Amino acid sequence: QLQLVESGGGLVQPGGSLRLSCAASGFTLDYYAIGWFRQAPGKAREGVSCIGSSGGSTKYADSVKGRFTISRDNAKNTVYLQMNSLKPEDTAVYYCAADLGPLPNCNDALYDYWGQGTQVTVSS
Repeated sequence: QLQLVESGGGLVQPGGSLRLSCAASGFTLDYYAIGWFRQAPGKAREGVSCIGSSGGSTKYADSVKGRFTISRDNAKNTVYLQMNSLKPEDTAVYYCAADLGPLPNCNDALYDYWGQGTQVTVSS
């Protein structure tokens, strides 16, 4: 069974950091671009960051540039999202998704497989 599982979410104070992980099972991520998306209550889902299958290409939403870093370890079949300098407006459920193909694209309509999401809450 093809599955993506996110972990690493939680409650953090403004200015704090979290590292999210997205682990794949049942398939190898080597040939997949991976995206991180988030959805806050009452808001549409938005692309946060995405990375090409080789890890050489990345994209970020303007709202997270300079604060978030996406990376991947294909040997571990896992993609990460390091989130620093977190703000209350980063509060959302974060999802990872896989798109068969080499190029990063943060258009969620292109993604084939989705995880169940992990909650990130930034609050004092």
